[in-house]
Amino acid sequence: MPSERLYGDPSEWDHAVAHVDMDAFYVSVELLERPDLRGKPVIVGPRDPNSRGVVMTASYEARRFGVHSALPMAVAMRRCPQAVVLPRNMERYRDASRKVMAVLHRYSDLVEVVGQDEAYVDLTASPAPKTRARQIKRDVLAETGLTCSIGLGPNRLIAKIASDLDKPDGLCVLARERFLEVVGDKPARIIPGVGPKTEQRLDTLEIRTVSDLARAPENSLSAVVGANHARSLGRRACGFGSSEVAVERERKSESRERTFSTDQTDPTLMREEVAAMARTVAEHLGKQGIRGRTVTLKIRLAPFRTFTRSRTLPEPTADPAAVATAAQGLFDAFERDAAVRLLGVGMSNLVRDGERDGPAPGGEAPAGTGPIQLALG
Repeated sequence: MPSERLYGDPSEWDHAVAHVDMDAFYVSVELLERPDLRGKPVIVGPRDPNSRGVVMTASYEARRFGVHSALPMAVAMRRCPQAVVLPRNMERYRDASRKVMAVLHRYSDLVEVVGQDEAYVDLTASPAPKTRARQIKRDVLAETGLTCSIGLGPNRLIAKIASDLDKPDGLCVLARERFLEVVGDKPARIIPGVGPKTEQRLDTLEIRTVSDLARAPENSLSAVVGANHARSLGRRACGFGSSEVAVERERKSESRERTFSTDQTDPTLMREEVAAMARTVAEHLGKQGIRGRTVTLKIRLAPFRTFTRSRTLPEPTADPAAVATAAQGLFDAFERDAAVRLLGVGMSNLVRDGERDGPAPGGEAPAGTGPIQLALG
C-alpha cells in the first residue's frame, strides 16, 4: 500500500523539486511478465551462480537476505540460495523507462532524467506540488504497472534523500527546516560526496551521522577532507543544495561490457565478443539518431588490471561494421600478458544526426602508460 511522510508544506517553499525513483525497477519490470514470482526473492543477473557477474537489482524480498545491486552473484546466491534468478532484458527496461518518463513530462516542462529508473521533476509552478506528486505516482502505476517512490523537497539534495526514506511506493515531503530532525541520526554516507574514503576520514573525527557532520567545525573537517570539500559537505549536511533541474542531460557515451565466467585466452572467441559488443553499441546509438567518433576498448587482465585503449575515427559513425572493425583493431594491437577477465566496448564524442560535427581530432587518442582502474558496469 502507498505510504506518506509529511514534514513540511511545499506551498510555502520558493522551489519544489520531486525526485522520482522507481522501486526495484528491473525486477519490477520482470514481474510484470512473471506475476507468479511476486512475493518471492528475485534477482536480475547472470544465471550461473559461479559467474563473476554481479547483481543488477534484487526484489525487496531478496534484499532482506543482504542481496543488493553490484553484489557478486556468487555471494548473492550464498546469502539467498532460494532466490529466483532472471536474466536481464535491457530493451524491456528501456521501453518501460520511456513510458515512465512520458508520464513525468506531462506534469512539468523541467524534467531531468538521470537514469532509466529515476528523474528530477520541477513542480515549483504547480499550485499544489504535493497533490501533483500523488498524481504522478497514480499515473505511473496505472500506465506501467510499476510503483515509484517520490521525495519532495525545496532542492535536489533533500528530494533525493527523501525519496529513499519511505520505500517502496512512498511519498516523503521534507522541508529544509526539518531536515536534521528527520535524517540527523542517519549515517553521514547518505550525504552526496561522502564516499567510503571520506567516511573513513570522518570517522577519525568521530563524525558518523548527518548531525555530527552538520555540527562539525569547518577547520576540523578541512584537516581531513580539504577546505573546499569541508565547506560543501557542511552545507549539504544542513540540507542546502541546488534547486536547478536541467531539462536534458547530454549523452556522453554508450558502452557494453562482459565479464567472463572463466578467464579467457582464446583470441578468436574474444575478437568475436568485441565485434558483437561493438555492433550492439553502434546499433543502439543509430536507432536514436546518434553517431560517435571515438571507439574505446576496455580490457581487464587477470587478476585485476584494467586498461583502456581508444581510437578516434575521421568521421562520426553509427555503422556497426565500422565500429566493430575499429574495436577489433584495438584488441589486436593490445599486448596481453595474462588471461582476460573482462572486455568492453564504448563510443564517445557523440553527435546527433543533423548536428554539425566538430573538428575531427587526428590519429589515436592517448592510451596512457599504465592501468586505469574502472568500476564494473
